[in-house]
Amino acid sequence: MTATGDTGDESDSPAGSSGSDEPAAPNAPDETGSRPPKTRIRRAVGALALLSVPVLLAAVPLVPVAALLGPAGLNVAGPGAVGGLLAAVVVGLGGSELCGPIVVDRRIARLPESELDDRPADFVADRVATLAGEVGVDAPDVTVVRADAANVAVADGYRGARLVVSTRLLSLPKADRDAALRHALVRLRTREALVATALLPALGAVETMALLATLLVGRRGERTAADRRVNRIHGYEPERERIPSWAYAIAGVALWILLLPAWIPAAVGDRLYVAGGRRDADGAVARAGAPQRDGLGNAVAFASDAAGAADWPPLLDRLSLVSMADAETGRVRGTSRQEARVRLARLRSKRTL
Repeated sequence: MTATGDTGDESDSPAGSSGSDEPAAPNAPDETGSRPPKTRIRRAVGALALLSVPVLLAAVPLVPVAALLGPAGLNVAGPGAVGGLLAAVVVGLGGSELCGPIVVDRRIARLPESELDDRPADFVADRVATLAGEVGVDAPDVTVVRADAANVAVADGYRGARLVVSTRLLSLPKADRDAALRHALVRLRTREALVATALLPALGAVETMALLATLLVGRRGERTAADRRVNRIHGYEPERERIPSWAYAIAGVALWILLLPAWIPAAVGDRLYVAGGRRDADGAVARAGAPQRDGLGNAVAFASDAAGAADWPPLLDRLSLVSMADAETGRVRGTSRQEARVRLARLRSKRTL
């Protein structure tokens, strides 16, 4: 796929131009990035909920061990348990910060290369550097991957910031492409990419266990006529199920009960911090000017409706312009299936400005 259909022959619109003279809405952040109190409270609650997930996961083995080996012996409310909880905070948050960028880098390394020539690759890097200067951040490393999803993800951490762009996104019109790239750079400026990258291992573990529990609960025990026909063709027709379906359901419910203390804050954090961060970045891009606002709306609409969502790595979903999670994963994560539509409605309303 050619990624340079409009490789900069057009002039960019001024970053500070605006398509409207109307005053900002009460709930919209201003151009400096400050947010109203309600928005700050929601984002703070979401961030705390996300930060608690790795701590809770680390507390599962550390608190019982510390309570057993601590000064108070088996007294779970004694100083041993308190020490285990403090250790869980250090190990959970520190381990997430160390492992998150490594996990993301390894996943990016497995993505198919775009096979761009030197000139298109240099143009993409130069365009990102130009937009980064307008947004006010250092230009991140750019990795262009061959993917059918029109998406872009941004990761940050001690290994440096990285932008993952699909070739299909680069094939969009110039205004749409630049608006999507600007959206990612805004999330880099507000440190949302840094937090999301650091917490990906813990959130991924919770999401995987939640998917497993859901599959166990919903496992179908009976065989249809088509199943029996296929089994007969292959010479296998068992008289009964070795493990009854109710056993799977009980195992799934038990796993869900054990997972709830970590899944609830993960779902709340996804809704308030991750999805809220995308909406805040929408507003920042929209206030850069009418072309950026329209381009971002076009990019979000195309990325959410076009085919190729299955081609985007689930691990990068929380770092991306548009969520590519399928229906099952979205329900398990607790996020709204209407997120893209809500964002488009806000972008096309006066409230964004």
